[in-house]
Amino acid sequence: MPTPTAPPLPVYLDYAATTPVDERVARVMQRYLTVDQLFANPASRSHMLGWQAEQAVEQARRQVADTIGADPREIVWTSGATEADNLALTGFMRANRERGMHLVTSIIEHKAVVDTAKALESEGFEVTWLTPGRDGRISPAQLESALRDDTTLVSLMAVNNELGTVNDLKALADTAHAFGAAFHTDAAQAVGRIALDVAAQQVDLMSLSAHKAYGPKGVGALYVKRHPDIRVEALIHGGGHERGMRSGTLPTHQIAGMGEAFAMMGEHSGPDQARIAELSARFLAGLDEVGGIHVNSPAEHGVPNIVNVAFEGVDSEALLMALRDLAVSTGSACNSASVEPSYVLLGVGTPRELAHASLRFSFGRFTTDHDIDHALDLIHHAVSGLRAPAAAH
Repeated sequence: MPTPTAPPLPVYLDYAATTPVDERVARVMQRYLTVDQLFANPASRSHMLGWQAEQAVEQARRQVADTIGADPREIVWTSGATEADNLALTGFMRANRERGMHLVTSIIEHKAVVDTAKALESEGFEVTWLTPGRDGRISPAQLESALRDDTTLVSLMAVNNELGTVNDLKALADTAHAFGAAFHTDAAQAVGRIALDVAAQQVDLMSLSAHKAYGPKGVGALYVKRHPDIRVEALIHGGGHERGMRSGTLPTHQIAGMGEAFAMMGEHSGPDQARIAELSARFLAGLDEVGGIHVNSPAEHGVPNIVNVAFEGVDSEALLMALRDLAVSTGSACNSASVEPSYVLLGVGTPRELAHASLRFSFGRFTTDHDIDHALDLIHHAVSGLRAPAAAH
């Protein structure tokens, strides 16, 4: 009998949910796994294998630091950006409660920030929730109006994961600092897509993710500025790793992978983004032929790799089912189980009907012209088919 062949994989346009691990990154990770490789615990300082593993961790720490203009000593390894967000908000607010109990954030932050802020409210902290403009941005003037003498921390994301909106980090950080507050940003979607320089942008805390940047899942980092006023209380205890801010045996292979992935993002950011901008323009031009399209992503101050679109007269869940050969999402992967429309779209004032009709398309390093053209054919056919019954009535 002939060997059955696997069905072709869907065209992947969900890079904002996760990116594939680059093969060059995977090869680096493989060096730190098996008995004939550098598998040792990087905290084992009594033998050479441990030292070599530690060297790999420190090299990756420098690679990540270089990508954002930081000192390697300011990088704290975590299990991902979600943990980094939790450590930044909860760890900072608890450590600095004598300075004030007030946190400022926005209603369209990633759930890792939104849910952490809500948990802090249950601990007695006060949170001011900013509502962004239609483009998803928070203005410095809007932030200033929310700041108080007891504001301890401001947390506003660099790039929104559903809209692709880019905030002005320097202007927001300067505004926060004028009131004596520290500034944190979730930059999980930002690495390699916008310029990041924590010193120039005056960021105090920055959350980072490997798997949004062609690295492995399960590893991330928190940048913590080396300054007496920037203190973070540990959430995970046991061993005092990472200068007492995050205990736990470090996953050398994942950390090495994150370091390599970030180094590659730094090297290839310009060409990658230029090509992705061309793909995005090709995609949007093709959508014009479908008709009844509303682009939720901002025309200005946005990254080209995320395009959020509403299709008039079509339910997004029904459209997803009709697009089985296309891997896209209705919004954040962390919220995709919900039948409610995206809280981000509703938060920027998108009418509920259009929010229910919206899909997020996101492109990356391995997206091709053919992928875009094939996706457009599938979308055109699916949308036409779903609109046809309504038109008949």
